[in-house]
Amino acid sequence: MAKYQALDDVFVALADPTRRAVIRRLGEGSASVGELAEPFPITLPSFMKHVRMLETSGLIRTRKTGRVRICTLNQKRLSLVDDWLAEQRDLWEQRTDRLEQFVTHPQEKP
Repeated sequence: MAKYQALDDVFVALADPTRRAVIRRLGEGSASVGELAEPFPITLPSFMKHVRMLETSGLIRTRKTGRVRICTLNQKRLSLVDDWLAEQRDLWEQRTDRLEQFVTHPQEKP
């Protein structure tokens, strides 16, 4: 059950386009909060709410170096989504394979 709570937290964090853009940017490497906030037309306090949500969900880690807060992507946490999607893909491939079998080789009626 804890696995699904973690997955729910990640999906909630990824539901917002600003947070997805931050994740995409951090995929290129670590960045300061100021660098991450620059392209967005929102105040820094509003942007920090996004950073906290990403950090709470475990998608990013932050560390303070002097007065600068550096954000780093936690790729391991993204693997939760990848694993879940792989499970869903397998499930649906099995279902479509059964449907194909049913359609291409109909059983004869007695």
